[in-house]
Amino acid sequence: MTYRTLGKTGWKVSELGHGMWGMGSWTGSDDNESLDALHRSVELGVIFFDTAWVYGNGRSEKLLGQLLKSYPNQRLYTATKIPPKSFRYPMKPEYKLLEEFPSEHLLEYTKKSLTNLGLDRLDLVLLHGWDDVWADDEVWQKAVEELKRDGLIQAFGISIDRWEPENAIRAMRTGLIDVVEVIYNIFDQAPEEKLFPACRELNVGVIARVPFDEGTLTGTLSLESHWPEGDWRNSYFGPNNLKASVERAQQLQKLLPKDVTLPEMALQFILSNPDVSTVIPGMRKVINVDANAKASEKGSLHSELIKKLRAHRWDRKPTPSAG
Repeated sequence: MTYRTLGKTGWKVSELGHGMWGMGSWTGSDDNESLDALHRSVELGVIFFDTAWVYGNGRSEKLLGQLLKSYPNQRLYTATKIPPKSFRYPMKPEYKLLEEFPSEHLLEYTKKSLTNLGLDRLDLVLLHGWDDVWADDEVWQKAVEELKRDGLIQAFGISIDRWEPENAIRAMRTGLIDVVEVIYNIFDQAPEEKLFPACRELNVGVIARVPFDEGTLTGTLSLESHWPEGDWRNSYFGPNNLKASVERAQQLQKLLPKDVTLPEMALQFILSNPDVSTVIPGMRKVINVDANAKASEKGSLHSELIKKLRAHRWDRKPTPSAG
């Protein structure tokens, strides 16, 4: 396993992190299966785990808490997220900071996460949603300073809403943002334009989320794909988006190097970028952990292939998501 520095935190974290949304609230999640996957990650050298309170209303956090108890002498880094008070996703400029992230709400959910994880202090807490119109508001700034001063959190960051990679740069310039989490993959290349240069300038760590575009870049979707009633993927992969997603994945299959799968290429594309501190694919099963670790072992893609993948950028408009 390769380790990279997570921005100004100075932490050396595994370049492959473990995303835990699926095991918290996706259809078909099994806690025992999820725990097996988490333990396998540790065995392979993964030491960064990403969760959120909204992933099963604490279910995912509690699973991570069980894992931490099993390794009391091993440094495992945890990141969790505070939901907006209204639970509206994504954030919009007309929303008010005091309606979404008032100080008492940040403290309340920090304490809830501490309880779920069984910790006295959280490594990294991110706001689960953001709008940069709030950047200069002292309410959130003072709340963050107090959480750090009181020893409840070590680092603070923002999980940027879907397909809006520049919607945190003003907040980053306050100096209070240690890490940002952003959608970045073969389709979603926009963070390279302004966000990543700002992160380099300000020494802000980067967590790359949604590496497989919610499943498109695994190559397993088809025009007949569907999910149980109530599963959020039914709304994400509406008829038009599903068709376009399948077609774009098929085009990428033509570029696969010998002995490389589509999900491996997807992860290698992300990890070829040194601006990325860690990538967090969702891994509910041991087989997923093993496959993704193999992609990390294969290292960066050849520069010529990366150039070809640039043509597959797919800019889209924001849509609701809790990822």
